[in-house]
Amino acid sequence: MRKKAPKQIQAPEFKWSFLLPKFWLTWVGIFLLYTISWLPYRIQVVIGAGIGHLVFAILKKRKKIAQRNLDLCFPDMSEKEKKDILNGHRFSVGMAVLETSMGWWWPNWRVRKHTQIHGYEHVQAILDKGKGVFGLAIHNMTLEIGCRAAGFKRPSVAFYRKNNNELMEYMQYHGRNRSNKYMVHKRDVRSMIGALDDGEVTFYLPDQDYGRNKAEFVPFFAVQDTATTTGTMLFAKEANCESVFILPIRKNGIYHITFIPGLENFPSGDDKADVARINKRVEEMVMQAPEQYLWVHKRFKTRPDKDAPSLYD
Repeated sequence: MRKKAPKQIQAPEFKWSFLLPKFWLTWVGIFLLYTISWLPYRIQVVIGAGIGHLVFAILKKRKKIAQRNLDLCFPDMSEKEKKDILNGHRFSVGMAVLETSMGWWWPNWRVRKHTQIHGYEHVQAILDKGKGVFGLAIHNMTLEIGCRAAGFKRPSVAFYRKNNNELMEYMQYHGRNRSNKYMVHKRDVRSMIGALDDGEVTFYLPDQDYGRNKAEFVPFFAVQDTATTTGTMLFAKEANCESVFILPIRKNGIYHITFIPGLENFPSGDDKADVARINKRVEEMVMQAPEQYLWVHKRFKTRPDKDAPSLYD
C-alpha cells in the first residue's frame, strides 16, 4: 500500500490588498531591512548593536527574562560574567533582526562568503544508509542565516508557523523557502515522519518550553525540573532516521554551521533519560557561545507543580 505523501505548506501568493494602507507600516519595515541588508557587513554590525540597545530599552520585560534565565542557569557564575553574557546577548538580539534579512534576501554568493559548514560528513553518512536525518538544532539567534547556509548542502524540511500578518507571512515563507525543500505545519507530526521516511534532512528544535503535555521534567543547567518535550522521541522512534545536532554560531563575521554526531544508543527506550541526555548536549552547545542563545524566552515557565509560583515573578 502506497503511503500518504507529506502535506506541504502551500506558498502564499502576492495579493494586491498588500498595497492597502493597513500594510504601509509593514512595507516601511521591510524596505528598511531590505535596504540595510545590502550595506557592507561591518556597517550592519554597528546597526545591529543599535537595534539591540533599542530592543532592550523598549522591551524591558524581555531583558528581565534574560537576566532571570542566566541567574537560574548559572547560580555560581560571577555577576560580571553574567553581565558580559547579557551584554553580548543584547547585541545578538539586534543582529538577529538583520541576520533574518540576510537569510531571506542575501544573494547566494554573499551567504557563501560569510558562512562555513562543518561536520557535514555526519549527515552524508546517514543519507548513504538510506535514512532520514533528524537534525536537532538549538535556538541560537543566528538560526535563520544558519538554515539558509545549510540549504546549500541539501535543502531541508522544517516545521513552519505562519505569521499573523499576511504580508509578513508572504515574506517569511518565501524567505525561508530559499533554504528548504518544503515546510510542514508545526503540528503535522505525520508529515514530518513521512519526510524522514523519505530520506530527507529535517530541522527540529527541542529546547523550548512547549508546556507539560508530552514533556518530562529533567535538568537543564542548574534548573533540575525543566519541562522538556518528548516529541523528539516520537520522531526518533517512529521514523526511519538517525539524529545529528546542529549548532549555528557567529564568529568574527563568519557564520559557522556545525553538524555534530547524535547520541549513542538513541533512542534507548527510556524517554526521560534520553531527553535529559539531549538537554546535556544542548548545554554543551550553548556554552560554545552563550551570548548567542535565546535567553529572552521563558524556558522555565512550566513547573512540575501547576500551583507552584512562577520562577519569573
